[in-house]
Amino acid sequence: MRCPLSVVMLLFAATLAYAQGPDDVLQRAQIKAGAAYSEVQKAEFLTKQAAQEYRQADASHKAAQKRADELKAQAEAAQKKLEAAKAREAAARKTYDAAVEAVDKISQPAAPKK
Repeated sequence: MRCPLSVVMLLFAATLAYAQGPDDVLQRAQIKAGAAYSEVQKAEFLTKQAAQEYRQADASHKAAQKRADELKAQAEAAQKKLEAAKAREAAARKTYDAAVEAVDKISQPAAPKK
């Protein structure tokens, strides 16, 4: 009698293992699906965060570019003003040099008469 009882126990254990097997597989699959969904949520969050950072950086870049364009226009205007001032200085220096040369010419003939 001992032998048939152990066979029944073995069959019962095998039946339980078979019955729990699909449930365990289902449970593991559900856990995997839950973990995958959690990863999707994390990825969505990171995507939204990256998109926000990109929009902020792009807006900052556009503002900096606009400011740079304004400064470039100011620099070009200042360069033109500098070139005009240099031209006026050169003309004034030329007039001054001519006047000094005229004074030198007038005063040189007087010096040799001594």
